[in-house]
Amino acid sequence: MHAIQYSTISMIKEYDLIVIGSGAGMNVVDRARRIDLRVALIENGPVGGTCLNRGCIPSKIWTYPADVVRLIEDSRKIGVRAEVTHTDFELVRKRMWNLILHDRQQMERAIEADEGLDFYHTTGYFIDKKILQVGDEKIRAEKIMIACGARTRVPEIPGLEDAGYFTSETIFDIDRLPKSLVVLGGGYKACEFAHFFSAFGTAVTIIGRNPRLLPKEEPEVSALVLKEMSRFIDIRVNQEVVEINRGRKRQTVIFKDRETNARNEIEAEKILVATGVRSNADLVRAQAGGIALDDKGYIVVNEFLETNVPGVWAFGDVIGRNMYRHTANYESEISWNNAFGMKKIAVDEHAVPHAIFCYPQVASVGLTEAEAVKQGYDILVGINMYSSCAKGYAMAEENGFVKVIVESTTRKIIGASIVGPEAAILLQPLVYLMNAGDQSYYPIARSQTIHPALSEAVVGAFARLHPREQHNHSQAQ
Repeated sequence: MHAIQYSTISMIKEYDLIVIGSGAGMNVVDRARRIDLRVALIENGPVGGTCLNRGCIPSKIWTYPADVVRLIEDSRKIGVRAEVTHTDFELVRKRMWNLILHDRQQMERAIEADEGLDFYHTTGYFIDKKILQVGDEKIRAEKIMIACGARTRVPEIPGLEDAGYFTSETIFDIDRLPKSLVVLGGGYKACEFAHFFSAFGTAVTIIGRNPRLLPKEEPEVSALVLKEMSRFIDIRVNQEVVEINRGRKRQTVIFKDRETNARNEIEAEKILVATGVRSNADLVRAQAGGIALDDKGYIVVNEFLETNVPGVWAFGDVIGRNMYRHTANYESEISWNNAFGMKKIAVDEHAVPHAIFCYPQVASVGLTEAEAVKQGYDILVGINMYSSCAKGYAMAEENGFVKVIVESTTRKIIGASIVGPEAAILLQPLVYLMNAGDQSYYPIARSQTIHPALSEAVVGAFARLHPREQHNHSQAQ
């Protein structure tokens, strides 16, 4: 172990590496400690970051039981008469907290036991280039990695603060289910939380500002999710919330149609804000460290994840690109390599996958059809229904589909979207193909596909490739 060094200027503690954020940032901390670097780790929240404590992990522990509820309700389509007589939210909460606390405490013990790692459990912020204030101390390093994430962007709505609200950072602290809930926002978080609460008996209303639910997905995907989720949830899109009035037991949300200006209102016991996120770069005062931000407040990085300050890298949600934990993990490896490796590697963002665990499930990778056209690709489009394969029919999956986008000359896969059961699992092989060889779908054409399996629905999408002009955008068929 190395002794901590101090600069002669105002006793600034010197490190080999400073890491801000204990989510994906822990990947570089682990790497650095393996080669005995002096490391400072700064974290102002629970150890483990958003994914473990307020994101991917707890939300999926919630949404899977909701999936089971909906599957039981839909089982009558296949000849099974069953009903859900009771849901146990307390058990769901217990399972969630057991995992979170176990993993968090395991990380905390490892941090505490490492004498070469100094942990600052506070908000550190830049006071100069490569110098941070942490509590009463000043620390410095030649290499700094910023992975401090993002937080919910709360809109300025009259009455919202007075009425009170949850965000994705606070919703997991509830100890009982509300009878009614208004979710502000129409993105993936809004859909996942609405799915859970509605399946567990809460009357849920989604109020989205965009004309489409899940506006970043393919239009056909958005339309199907809207149709299916509307069976259980009151969904209002293209709406502007203008005011919220606090009541004794219920809050009144007043909103208007953005096209017609028609006003409406709805009462609910609780409000959940899921209207997007903002970078935490302001909390660490990145600009005081000379670090450039874009017009939305995210840290600007180049293809090597370098900021404009030499020796400072940033990755994950704080740069505002692809806000997924698997992407942050990937970017942490790129940042580590570019900081300590022999040859710099550029980040590759052509095949970033994601999934939305609502009902139906959604998974996508690469470009949408509109994005591909905008970028000048000559494309073929293939769409295939789950029901076209034997397994899909056996499941009575009438609406799920696979959509693929291929460059017409090279047959490279440049995008894919799946909506329906096991969408995330079905999509993943396409991600591998997009990162292998010539990135074409030819390995699928040359391969045997298990019959009968849902994977045949994916194969069928490539068998149905056609010029996009022949594609009926009004429905997936």
